Amino acid sequence: MKPTTVRLCHTAQARIAAAIRVVSVFIIPALSVLLPGGVAQAQSLMVIPVNVQIEPEQRAATLTVINRGDSETSVQIRVYAWSQQTGDDQLAASDAVMVSPPLATIAPGASQVVRLILRQPPLGREATYRILLDQIPPPAAPGVVRVVLRMSIPIFAQPTSRSVSRVQFHIERNAGQAYLVALNDGSRHDAIRDVVLWTSDGRKLSTNSNASPYILADSSRRWLIAAQGSMPLPNESLRLTARADSGAIERQVPVVAAQ
Repeated sequence: MKPTTVRLCHTAQARIAAAIRVVSVFIIPALSVLLPGGVAQAQSLMVIPVNVQIEPEQRAATLTVINRGDSETSVQIRVYAWSQQTGDDQLAASDAVMVSPPLATIAPGASQVVRLILRQPPLGREATYRILLDQIPPPAAPGVVRVVLRMSIPIFAQPTSRSVSRVQFHIERNAGQAYLVALNDGSRHDAIRDVVLWTSDGRKLSTNSNASPYILADSSRRWLIAAQGSMPLPNESLRLTARADSGAIERQVPVVAAQ
């Protein structure tokens, strides 16, 4: 896919340049706050919905960005192809989804509808993208620290054929640490939350709750298991309970040594 080039007006370029010059005093949060009802909020900005679903017969979807602050704000919106390699999220510039408008200035109390247009429907399996919505701050006054806000919103585009997730788990020991590893060889993503592991002697082990829950199609993800007493040994098995988009999970998970 060819990289997307966005041409900025002179005012927006100046604001971004000002932001870059004072980036050393900015706090840049990577995640927005998820509120009940599928709403993402970061300080004065709110985005609805918190993730975008494009069904097989659809070629477009919309986001609504709401300015709940007391002054106007500008935002830049870009779309990236989203993949997972060796358990890590990877973003690559893409023109597979067109954004309109890519830049907007929103008055206080007003909202902006952003249209997302899928250029080509996915074939065979779900296509995944992420929207990065960046707030463009006004020039900072002397002695004033402004916060640069970024929201990351997933897009899931479904193929015309039926797509399902197929996730298998194992626990991997490596260099004195243990990880819960999920492998999804299906054609659709799944999201795994509220993970708890139980040892044969009744101990409860937890994983990193701040990790992303998404496992994309034909991808893998792993979660570090918090050290709580002795770690499970190879050839043991633990009971896993979790909540997934595809339903509740309860199963025995084998422990293996790292390859």
